[in-house]
Amino acid sequence: MELHGKNFLGAKISAEGQTCFAAINPSLNQELAPQFIEASPAEIDQAMALAETAFQIYRQQPAEKIAQFLEAMAEEILQLGDTLVQRAHAETALPEARLLGERARTIGQLKMFAALVRDGSWTEACIDRAIPDRKPLPKPDLRRKLIPLGPVVVFGASNFPFAFSVAGGDTASALAAGNPVVVKAHPAHPGTSELVAGAVLRAAKSAGMPDGVFSMVHGKSNEVSLQLVRHHAAKAVGFTGSLQGGRALFNAAAARPEPIPVYAEMGSTNPIFILPSALAKNGSSIAEGLVQSVTMGVGQFCTNPGLVFGKCGPKFDAFVENAARITGSVVAGTMLTSSISARFRQRAQAFQEISGVSVAGQSSRALETQSPAYIFSTDAKTFLGQSPLHEEMFGPSTLVVGCDSDAELEAVAANLAGQLTATIFAAEDDLNNHRQLISLLEQKVGRLLFNSFPTGVEVCPSMQHGGPYPASTDARSTSVGTFAIKRFARPVCYQNFPDAALPLELQNKNARNIWRLVDNQLTKADCQ
Repeated sequence: MELHGKNFLGAKISAEGQTCFAAINPSLNQELAPQFIEASPAEIDQAMALAETAFQIYRQQPAEKIAQFLEAMAEEILQLGDTLVQRAHAETALPEARLLGERARTIGQLKMFAALVRDGSWTEACIDRAIPDRKPLPKPDLRRKLIPLGPVVVFGASNFPFAFSVAGGDTASALAAGNPVVVKAHPAHPGTSELVAGAVLRAAKSAGMPDGVFSMVHGKSNEVSLQLVRHHAAKAVGFTGSLQGGRALFNAAAARPEPIPVYAEMGSTNPIFILPSALAKNGSSIAEGLVQSVTMGVGQFCTNPGLVFGKCGPKFDAFVENAARITGSVVAGTMLTSSISARFRQRAQAFQEISGVSVAGQSSRALETQSPAYIFSTDAKTFLGQSPLHEEMFGPSTLVVGCDSDAELEAVAANLAGQLTATIFAAEDDLNNHRQLISLLEQKVGRLLFNSFPTGVEVCPSMQHGGPYPASTDARSTSVGTFAIKRFARPVCYQNFPDAALPLELQNKNARNIWRLVDNQLTKADCQ
């Protein structure tokens, strides 16, 4: 399947821009054909205008048609076969086995949201029937449900070319809620993005969706991203990436005449706390699991454990030595892009220049394009006094921090910024003795783990992938799981409307057989 490097403005292929760029094979540091054309301001306006027009049609589509559209997307992506996986491998250096798993996750997400749309209960239909003879005032008939927001701008992430990209979770949840989507392809994998965008548009055509329900534009410049967010037709933004990038989009959205929500998943160090009994019983296996988690995917997961805390002593020293030894045998890996690799090396060097921080362990670095893994170590006093140590280092590294007391463990927890995850390795007696620590961590994270590592995010209704700032811009939302659909919907209440004029989900007859809250009782029964 030959790539053309152009933008998708609905069903139209367009190449009006003047700026071109190429994907780079990070393993070979070589350009990949073709040249990709950055969208012009006029093309961005066309894409957003198409989405604005499509919204009025798409939002009225029956649930079954939207579900079929999502399933058709899954099938079209699968039909790309090896072509998609091989292009993604060339653009990201991610192993083909990893990409096959991620493709399966992406297809599973689309089917999960299709099932959610069919079920319909996500709309949170709520009915309070009128009581006309209530004294002293009659009670009106009130009915509320969630409706779609409007066109959503989605930004692809560098580290998940399928699952957090063109047809990833943000796109799937936005489309499932009834919103058109305009995707800004990630310039690190533009060919992969083009292949998936073509699959989405073929699915839209086969499902009878309106033109403009999906568009995708290319761009390396910040101005492309900002123009999309500032466009009057945009009603929400989905983003996964750096704190700097997410905050820039958030600020731009907040400064609009009509501010819009930006659901940005950004930086996280995902701290691990190893309590004494767990360290004594399982220190060796925890050290092995830690290194595996830190180096998985060359450390390029948003849930990479970048901080480890434990109480000082012989057991903790042995744990650090063991982790360092295992790290020394890790094979260096190629990172997603040369710029990501350069930033990682700069941050690693900066860590080594901080007084009180040492390199406990390091893997060999075989090639210029590859990055070694690091285990850094320090004490709680140094950690608390050096703010750079609190920031995410995107790559295969972690900082192990020794604490002298339970009070220091609680102090470092209290001083953490918002996180996607925190992990506690403990035995039951540890948990009983560290209730305050657990309470502190609950206030800092979106997901709290017990005796397991945070890398690996299950896609299911109960998953929470988000957390207090700077982990995300809205700790109440998630970018993984069915609850993600709520980001792109808002409630509307209908008062004293005739039954026939109400949305299907709020009519007296429960034609969709969904769960509804009727007079404060959850039921699937019809209203009498």
